[in-house]
Amino acid sequence: MKIFVSVGTHAQQFNRLLKEMDLLLGEKKINAEVFAQAGNSDYEPKNFAFKKFLDEKEFVEKFGWADIVISHGGAGTIINAMLNKKRLVIVPRMKKFGEHTNDHQLDLAEALEKEGRALAVFEIKELGTKIREAEKFSPKIASDKEGLVNAIKEFLEKKK
Repeated sequence: MKIFVSVGTHAQQFNRLLKEMDLLLGEKKINAEVFAQAGNSDYEPKNFAFKKFLDEKEFVEKFGWADIVISHGGAGTIINAMLNKKRLVIVPRMKKFGEHTNDHQLDLAEALEKEGRALAVFEIKELGTKIREAEKFSPKIASDKEGLVNAIKEFLEKKK
């Protein structure tokens, strides 16, 4: 299994996700080849490869390579995962951990999980379980790409 972890380019860190993935691999709780785009996080994983930022070509390559995408709750990565028909696990950034300025990513993750389009992790200790679920997960894929993008944009506009 190959997993691409994307934390986006947001100015705040997302160490919580990187640390949990590192722990899962280090303790052999999941068996996967993992690569992460670590963004502005200052935690440096020991059990998987990472790069702070990827250019567009590298990002596209990692998407093509991955069986599962683990993403923060950013619309860009989510849309890319859905358009590329990837099994998606969303770990929303949370204000209480200094990962974002508000908790809007929670709402998007919850809505997409409810619709069967992604799996969502609301407690970081659920990550290993959700990865194992993702191995057999068949997301509902919208046949209308433009409609999918518009639906996510509309959802985000309502939250402003």
